Amino acid sequence: MTKPAVATAHVTNFIRNIVEADLADGKYAGRTWGGAPGLADTHAGGVADPAKIRTRFPPEPNGYLHFGHAKSICLNFGLARDYGGVCHMRFDDTNPEKEEQEYVDSILDAVRWLGFEWGTNGSAHLYYASDYFDAMYQAAEYLVESGHAYVDEQSAEELRAARGTLTEHGVDSPWRERATAESLARLREMRAGKHADGSMVLRAKIDMSSPNINLRDPAIYRIKRATHHRTGDSWCIYPMYTYAHPIEDALERVTHSICTLEFEDQRPFYDWLLVRLAEGGMFARPLPQQIEFARLNLTYVVLSKRKLIQLVEEKHVDGWDDPRMPTLAAARRRGYTPEGFRLFAERIGVSKSDSWIDYGVLEECMREHLNETAPRRTAVLDPLKLVIDNFPADAEEQCLAPNHPQKPELGKRSLPFARELWIEREDFMEIPSKGFFRLYPGNNVRLRYGFVIECTGCDKDASGNVTAVHCNYFADSKSGTPGSDTYKVKGNIHWVSARHAYRCEVRLYDRLFREAHPGAGERDFLLDLNPEARKTISAQLEPAMQNAQPEERFQFERHGYFVADRADSKPGAPVFNRTVTLKDAWQK
Repeated sequence: MTKPAVATAHVTNFIRNIVEADLADGKYAGRTWGGAPGLADTHAGGVADPAKIRTRFPPEPNGYLHFGHAKSICLNFGLARDYGGVCHMRFDDTNPEKEEQEYVDSILDAVRWLGFEWGTNGSAHLYYASDYFDAMYQAAEYLVESGHAYVDEQSAEELRAARGTLTEHGVDSPWRERATAESLARLREMRAGKHADGSMVLRAKIDMSSPNINLRDPAIYRIKRATHHRTGDSWCIYPMYTYAHPIEDALERVTHSICTLEFEDQRPFYDWLLVRLAEGGMFARPLPQQIEFARLNLTYVVLSKRKLIQLVEEKHVDGWDDPRMPTLAAARRRGYTPEGFRLFAERIGVSKSDSWIDYGVLEECMREHLNETAPRRTAVLDPLKLVIDNFPADAEEQCLAPNHPQKPELGKRSLPFARELWIEREDFMEIPSKGFFRLYPGNNVRLRYGFVIECTGCDKDASGNVTAVHCNYFADSKSGTPGSDTYKVKGNIHWVSARHAYRCEVRLYDRLFREAHPGAGERDFLLDLNPEARKTISAQLEPAMQNAQPEERFQFERHGYFVADRADSKPGAPVFNRTVTLKDAWQK
């Protein structure tokens, strides 16, 4: 697996500035690490933390990672790499109804594919929030005992009505001042499964008149009888995400908890909770700090998990790894590269302001990397027969073509040349339009890497469709020989030998949506699906392509970058997906 090189210079941003200032101030210099996540006493007996900073990538395992996650992965793992730290791979699996092992496996695979690892200093640093359920419950009992939480028995409707609005204060619950012992007994009854789902919740006691609605006594535990994919039926109460998240960070001694902007309003509760638990001796200072950045907003895609699920379940696409989907599994199958994603993350940067990134920026990053790394090959996507009438029927010549025009050290490959070839249908016109320099009767062109030919005519079927083009070749015009220099032609077309070519299925992928902002203005986003997002054709490729391995990437000269499909390719019978065209066809 290719891993990201350690860069010597970085484009700065406000998060890097915070990290550098913290390190310069020695904010985390005295921290200890107990070898595994734990409460304050676990770390108090540990060694000096070998990680200068600790970040984390904490997806919920309820779906496949998408392009937006790639930005977060590169940011969190990249910061840890660049500042002598560690990035924890953590699954926020606190919602048992939507989480599955399939998603856990796909997420781990995607992060590794992007080139990042979480193991360092002899530790795996692969964690699950569900492993912290005991500590979270212990913290809940402490909050009740210290007067910072209470059990509320209002209905869901009553809770919503009492919460207030942006312009009206909330209303205190009638259970808010119940005795501490009574709330603690109720919490333990909740834990023991003695009450029905939804009949009561544990709430933090903060301020029902706060202008920040998130501080109006938020729920921190609810009753939910659901089988968890790791803990089974051990629990019938589960923590809310906003409660679990800061505790997870503190247990793991995370220094910089980097979130997207929608969590900015939750930061006061994040800080409030950790300060209360630190007061109780559960966590040592310095406490984790939450920092928010703008999430990725990319044109021509939807990144809403709800909409992605709808696309899959309603079969508008062929699963989560359909190459039209904006998931990392789909991107890999389409031929996008980890290096391209890392370049994209660096290029778009990190900011506090929401903005839209044109999809063409991502495509151009892929082109840049593929242009450097992809070997060149010849493919005819819309084949038309070319017959060289004066070339012997049983003869064969070998023509040499470079594997990469900018990398002569990669050598050359041999292309068989014979009497019958395949050329692109668009390379012939019986009656040429103005400025057309390719094949038409009486015109000369060069067959790329081969000979100069003169078109003599064509064959047609009963409907007048051209079925074959005829020509004569000039035997002394072969590319790379002294005689080739005497021929001056304007047209240069590519070809493959009809007798030797590998005929295969090629899928021409394009953007899934035809509108830059699918579903804008309350429109059904499905109405913006691009019907041309996938075309399947039968193409003719140079013979060596029959041995291409799954995930091998190539530039099909003149057409774009293609990859052997990792799911449908078979030994000796690869299927190819178009990754991206040579130029942006969507530019206005």
